[in-house]
Order: sequence, then structure tokens, then C-alpha cells
Amino acid sequence: MFKTRSNEKELLDQDGIPAPDLYQNLRELDFINHWLGGYNISFSALKKVLKPGKTYVLADIGCGGGDTLKRIFNWNEKVGFELDLHGIDLKPVCIAYAETNLSGKHVNLICDDYRNLFRHVKKVDIIHACLFCHHLTQQQLAGLMHFALQHRAILIINDLERNPVAYYSIKFLTRLFSKSYLVKNDAPLSVLRGFKRVEWVKMIQEAGVKTFSVRNKWAFRHEIIIYGDAGKSL
Repeated sequence: MFKTRSNEKELLDQDGIPAPDLYQNLRELDFINHWLGGYNISFSALKKVLKPGKTYVLADIGCGGGDTLKRIFNWNEKVGFELDLHGIDLKPVCIAYAETNLSGKHVNLICDDYRNLFRHVKKVDIIHACLFCHHLTQQQLAGLMHFALQHRAILIINDLERNPVAYYSIKFLTRLFSKSYLVKNDAPLSVLRGFKRVEWVKMIQEAGVKTFSVRNKWAFRHEIIIYGDAGKSL
């Protein structure tokens, strides 16, 4: 089952999830991402594209409960780049959670489809997607890449590798420690919905991207940087 990607939809992609169940899911996912070093992939990618003295507008698409934005905000407090942070998510319940989660931090939150981002923000330099892309079909992923290219934005993707070790490890850990039925179901399924590095490279090239990098990262993640400016070099 690891040779081809699963098309099974995650429970999280369904409508009508009770808010307490969703919030428990978000809290546990933040814990998992933090302790497995998942956020470090985003920090690593940002270090590669950010330059001191320049202000960057960053939009986190599919921002969920805002945990990734909170981690980026706290990280940037230490490293000191000029970041104007925005988060966009289709689910009102996620934005409501994020508003509380990001209280006191300078982050603009938008409840909308990411494809309507530029109705709310005039310019975006970096589009960031953490654990968002495995929810999409390949056609939707091609649309996301074209969206970034169209708006000359750098696209940073931090997502899962489809790998048997990752699958069985997270399945065991969530069965043992998770209290969320969403996490128990979706965490291993997310791995099955992930891509191999060679698949990413093929999709990116087929989308017409000229300048990009795809790196394997701990633990069973990919760090992907797609430049909206074809003249930009890594």
C-alpha cells in the first residue's frame, strides 16, 4: 500500500466535526509536530529564503488552529527577520480557535479559501503550507503551484513522506497516547496520503517550475521550496 498514494479522505476533511473534538485534535497535532521536530523544517526553509533588512509578507495556507503561525512568530522573535504574518483557513471553527491561540501576537487571520487570498492581502512574498498538501489531490497541488507562480510568490511546503516506518510508528504512538479519534484515524492515513520525493519532483517539473528544491528531512518529512521568480537561484 506504500507504492501508491491513498485517496481515502481524512475525517478532518469532513464537515460538522464538533468543536471540542477538533480542538483536541489541534492540540495533539501541535504536540506531535513539536516533539518530532516538524516545525524545524519550516524554520530551515525560511532561513534559506529570508534576508535581513527586508520585510516579507508570509501567508500560512490551511493554517488550522494557528499553531504553525505561533511557532513561526516565536522563532522569529529570536532570529529577528521582518515578517508580516497572515493565516488563512476555510473552516470558521479553526479560525475561531486560532484567534484565541494567537492572542497577543501580530498575526492577521482570514476565513476563506486560500485561492481568495489576494482579495484580503495585496501582496504575498511567501506562501507557506505545513501539513496541508497531503489533503489535496494532484490536480489541486498543480493548482497551488500555478497559484504561487502566477503571483510570483515563494512556495514553502513542509509535509509528510509516504513511508512504512513512519506509518507504523505513528499508528502505534497515537493508539498508545492519543485521546483523539481524529488523530488516531488521520495521523497514519496522512502518511499514506503523502508523497515520495521522486513524485514531488515529477509534479513540480510538470507544473512548469524552473527553480526548486526538494529535501528529505527528519522525521520522514519533505522540505520543498518553489520559487515564483524563475530567475531566482537557490
